[in-house]
Amino acid sequence: MTDDARTDEQLGAEDFRAVFRRHAGGVAVVTAVGPDGPRGFTATSVVSVSVDPAYFAFSVNATSSSRAVIEAADGVVVNVLSAAQSDVAARFAAPAQDRFAGIATEVLPGGEIVLSGAVGWVQGRIEQRIDIAGSLLVIARAVRADLGPRAFPLVYVDHAYHRLSEDSRLR
Repeated sequence: MTDDARTDEQLGAEDFRAVFRRHAGGVAVVTAVGPDGPRGFTATSVVSVSVDPAYFAFSVNATSSSRAVIEAADGVVVNVLSAAQSDVAARFAAPAQDRFAGIATEVLPGGEIVLSGAVGWVQGRIEQRIDIAGSLLVIARAVRADLGPRAFPLVYVDHAYHRLSEDSRLR
C-alpha cells in the first residue's frame, strides 16, 4: 500500500477511478429493444452472478442514452466482443447515433439483438433493477446463450482496448 493511500470514510472520485483504471475488464455490448427500436451500449461492468441458476448483472451509467430502454425492457442480450471488434465497442460507447447501422445482427424471438462476430452472447430476462448513485444496476436471469467464432475477447484497461493472445497466456 502506498503512503498516500486514503482511509477516509468518503473516498475521493479520482482515487477510486485511478484504481479501477488498472482493473482490466472484458468488453461487451448490451442490447435491448424499446418502442423506438434497438438500443445498445458498451459495458465493461458485466459479471456472472450465479451459474445454477444462471444470473448475470451489469450497470448502466446515469447519462447513457440507452438507460430509458433498459429501465423499460423485459429482456437484454450481452454480446461479448472479440478483439477484432474494437470499432464496434467504440461505436456503442460514442454519443447516441444509429449504432446498429452497417453492423450484421440477428434478431432473437423476443426481439433482442445479437451482434454478429461476438465471441459469445447471453440473453437474459431482467429480474431486478437497483438505482445506486444515479447508475442502474441490472440483474438478469440467463435464458439462452451461444458461442460465436473462436477468438480472443476484447479487453479494456487504462482508457484503451487491448487484445489477448496465446503469447499473453501465463500458464
